[in-house]
Amino acid sequence: PFYDGVFCGLDMKTFSTLKPQDIASAVGVHGQIFTVVNDDSYFYSDMMRGMIIDKDRGMGQDVTQYTGSTTGDSRSNEMCSTYAPVTWQVDRKCHMISASSFDKMCYDMKMQRDDMSDDLHAHGSRELVKDEYVADNQVHVGDRQRKMAEAVSAELSVPSFLDLKAGSSMISDGSANTCAGKKLDSPNVPCVELEVAPQAGANVTVGYLGKLDVGDLTPNTNAYYKSKMCPVNVHWHLGTEHYSVGEYDEGGDGPHGNVGRPDWADRERALAEGEVQDGFRCHHYDETDPKFTTPYEWKHCVGMEVGETYEVHWPHSAAGACGTVDQFQTPFYDGVFCGLDMKTFSTLKPQ
Repeated sequence: PFYDGVFCGLDMKTFSTLKPQDIASAVGVHGQIFTVVNDDSYFYSDMMRGMIIDKDRGMGQDVTQYTGSTTGDSRSNEMCSTYAPVTWQVDRKCHMISASSFDKMCYDMKMQRDDMSDDLHAHGSRELVKDEYVADNQVHVGDRQRKMAEAVSAELSVPSFLDLKAGSSMISDGSANTCAGKKLDSPNVPCVELEVAPQAGANVTVGYLGKLDVGDLTPNTNAYYKSKMCPVNVHWHLGTEHYSVGEYDEGGDGPHGNVGRPDWADRERALAEGEVQDGFRCHHYDETDPKFTTPYEWKHCVGMEVGETYEVHWPHSAAGACGTVDQFQTPFYDGVFCGLDMKTFSTLKPQ
């Protein structure tokens, strides 16, 4: 998991002394939602490094920013994450992306020094967070600049490169990973016991405002690179953890249908053992269109399916091992605080 990248250079004792704004200003996550299609006109060559920004395609233009927590299906509206607050920047639109784009990303993940094999498949999705656990500080922004690459899908099965990685002491030697095992032990707690620890994923529809009063706490509204953050992990969830009316909600569809909007007064998940908890779907799926139904021969990703909706997360940190071979980590927590000592961290300004 990405926790290795998040907490690489910070112990729990020191972490507990940080103010909420310090954390929200130095740790953030990009979230973007995709429907996978078997059509290489939707190919993008580099999904490793954060949200795709392309004005012509409307990607990364309608973004909600807020402070929340880590997610995943180990959290619910009864048990909450204590890894909070972190900034979230979430694209409110759903976009089509080629299966080859995902497979290229999984290949790139395999080429990192750290073993990212635990993130080559979709993770379970947390149920939509109740209003009372969502921060009341949503910011809606747009007009991003970075362009989606005009790239042609290439052959992704290149065993010689993977073999070279396996034989390289610089890359394959796990003992050289400076961020290994840095995840801090901060278990989930009952949500009713939390004070001001806003949760994610939330409703990101324009006009929505959470009901948790977080005072002066604000999300980092800068582009993450301007705050000297770098991506330290990439992973994705089956369906969406966030909710955007008309984009990814209970009205979407996929090869296996969708989930309904939660009834928080009486809702439990009864899952078969080993089943991945899923989230909402986008509205793109059309069972009569072959780009949503033609199988793709996956070479590097595991358990993926054409036509499905996935929410991709890119955790970023100003304390990651940015620009080094240890930048990308699984679990992501090791990467976020990998390269920052406390003396330097304490000098960072809130934004």
